[in-house]
Amino acid sequence: MAKKTFQTVRGTRDLLPKDNKYFDFIFDQYVSEAKNAGFSKIETPMFEDTNLFVRGVGRETDIVEKEMYTFKDKSGNSITLRPEGTAPIVRAYLEDGMQAWPQPVSLYYSSPMFRYDRPQAGRYREFYQFGVEVIGSMSPLIDVSLISMSWRVLEKIGLKDITLQVNSIGCPSCRPKYRRMLSAYITDNAKKLCKNCLKRSKTNPLRVLDCKEKVCRLLMEDAPILINNLCTECHNHFKEVLEWLDDLEIPYELNTKLVRGLDYYTKTVFEIWTKSQGAQNSLGGGGRYDELVETMGGKATPAIGFAMGIDRIVELMKEQEIQLPEERLAEVYVVQLGDEAKKKGFKLLNELQKSGIRTQGGLDKDGISEQLKIASNLGAVYSVIIGQKEAMSGTAIIKEMSSGNQEVVAIEKVVKELIKRLKD
Repeated sequence: MAKKTFQTVRGTRDLLPKDNKYFDFIFDQYVSEAKNAGFSKIETPMFEDTNLFVRGVGRETDIVEKEMYTFKDKSGNSITLRPEGTAPIVRAYLEDGMQAWPQPVSLYYSSPMFRYDRPQAGRYREFYQFGVEVIGSMSPLIDVSLISMSWRVLEKIGLKDITLQVNSIGCPSCRPKYRRMLSAYITDNAKKLCKNCLKRSKTNPLRVLDCKEKVCRLLMEDAPILINNLCTECHNHFKEVLEWLDDLEIPYELNTKLVRGLDYYTKTVFEIWTKSQGAQNSLGGGGRYDELVETMGGKATPAIGFAMGIDRIVELMKEQEIQLPEERLAEVYVVQLGDEAKKKGFKLLNELQKSGIRTQGGLDKDGISEQLKIASNLGAVYSVIIGQKEAMSGTAIIKEMSSGNQEVVAIEKVVKELIKRLKD
C-alpha cells in the first residue's frame, strides 16, 4: 500500500526560492521607502481576540461575516487569525502606551494575513502585505505622503497599466446626511439591485457604491455623490490633498464610487488598480481612520494607513515580464582538491563569510573543472583555488572569473585582498 503524501491546504502554497526573490525584492523596496521617511517596524501577533476585528473592522463587513479564520482555543476563547493589519496596530498603540510617544507615531509592517476567500491568481488564503500606519496627525500632507510612498515603489518597479484612484468618504458630521440621501435612492431602485447589495443597503449603504455587479454599477452611476455633500472641514481637507497630488505630479483619477470595504475609514481613501487582464483589480490601498482609536477605547486620535498586496504585485510583475535586478548567488567560490586543501578551503570559506563576502565552496566536489563551472553558473566574481601544491606552500590562487587572470597569494592574505578587490 502506497504511503500517503501530504499537500498544502487549499488557498496556500510554498514560496520557493524563485518566488521569494520577488517577495524579498518588493518588501525591500517598500521597507527602504518607509525607513527613509522615518518609519519604525512593528510586528503584532498572528492571532488576536475575535472581538478586536468585529469592533475595529465592522460586524457587517465581508471580512468579519464571511472571511475570517476564527476558532476556539482550549480555554474557550474566540481567536481569529489576523485578516488585516490596522486594528491590531491600533490595539498595540493603546495597550503599549504609544499615546505617550511623540506624535505622530509612524509604523510599518510586512506580515502574512489570513482570509477565507475563493483562491485565484494573486489571491490566496494566506497572503502577504506591506503596510504603514501614521497615528496622531490630521495633516493632509500625511495623506499625500502615504499615497506617494505607495505609488512611488510601483513606479520604480516598472509596473505598467496602473492607476491611482482617490476619493473622500467624509466624516461622522457629514456622512449621516449623505447616507440618508443614498438610502432613499437605493430604496427607490431596490428591485434592480443584486441580493448582496440589498442586504448591504440595510447596514452600510455606502458599500453598494463599490459593488462589482454590472447591474449595480450602472444603477449607481446616477446615485448622489458623496464629495458634493462633504462638510467644510472634509471638503477643505480633500481639496488640499488633491492640490498636493497635482503639485507632486502624481497622476490620479477622482473615483466618487470608491469607499473601501472596512467600516473604520473616514475622509481620504485611495486604491491602486491594475488594468491587466486576469489580475485582481486592486493592488492595495488605504485611507484615514480618524475614529478607530476612539472606537477601540482610546481618546480621539486621527490616523491614516495603507496596505499593499505583495502576492498580487508579484503576479503582475511576472505577467508583465518585469525582470528582477541580477543577484549573484556567490561573489567568491572556494575551489579545493585533496584532503589538506579541503581543510584549508573550509576554514577560508568561513573567514570570507564572516567578513561579509557572499561565498560558496565545492567542499563535496573533487574535480577542479567541475567546481569552476559551478562558480561560473553562480555568477562568482572570483574563485579561490587551493590544490595540493597550494595546501603545502600555504598559498591560494585568486582567479578573476571574467578575464581568467589569476594570482598566487599567501592564504592568510586572501580575505583582505578579496575585500579590497570587491570594493574596487
